[in-house]
Amino acid sequence: MPDTLDPFVHHPELRDRIADPETSLFRTFRAEHLIVQEPHLRDWVYPEARREAIRAEALAGHSGDLWVFGYGSLMWNPALRFTEVRRAHVADHARRLILVEYRGGRGTMEAPGLMATLDAGDGCDGLAFRIAAVDVETETDILFQREMLAPGYLARFIPARIGDEEDRVLTFLADHDVPDVRPDLTHEEQIRYVAHGAGDLGTSRDYLASIVGHLGELGIVDQSCTDLLNAVDTYLAATAEKELAP
Repeated sequence: MPDTLDPFVHHPELRDRIADPETSLFRTFRAEHLIVQEPHLRDWVYPEARREAIRAEALAGHSGDLWVFGYGSLMWNPALRFTEVRRAHVADHARRLILVEYRGGRGTMEAPGLMATLDAGDGCDGLAFRIAAVDVETETDILFQREMLAPGYLARFIPARIGDEEDRVLTFLADHDVPDVRPDLTHEEQIRYVAHGAGDLGTSRDYLASIVGHLGELGIVDQSCTDLLNAVDTYLAATAEKELAP
């Protein structure tokens, strides 16, 4: 454990770039509330008992403090009470937009969008948050309500380099048994999905732009995400030009 009460002791530059967990809407988010608002999602969202079983299985055998690895919105809006945050690197993984979203969040059946996953790759930089042992039960309940809302991810411990040390982190990997996870998407399909996907939460393009922008604020460059965003904007500009042509 660090000998300080300041979770930003190793990265003071992140102090104003990570949202205060106490003000995050994700701290009070519950899957059952979503079902009340969107009853058509009932058959998609995990029942509470199933979600709790997934959490128990993921944490089986773990004791002490818990490191959680964030590679997407968890990095800037973790909604978790953490005692320490560190830059972290996981080998053999990559941040990839291969989770198809068509249920009205950032896409529809007619124009699907894409969400980020952690999948096989050449390495991924992100942030690791240390959760104190006494808070693991409460904080992982909040975490799993968000990340394991429905099928799409696998909650797994994987090796990570945190600072100068090797440790295990809990994170959420792409579940290739779920049809919504599409590693076979071509680059052109990814561009089209991100360009046209839109729903109640906004557009897939803005979602990707948020990832790229926040990564930049945290000092992390993901060239594949940056290149995809540039390709989407080029595609949208060309599409708009064609529509304006006589």
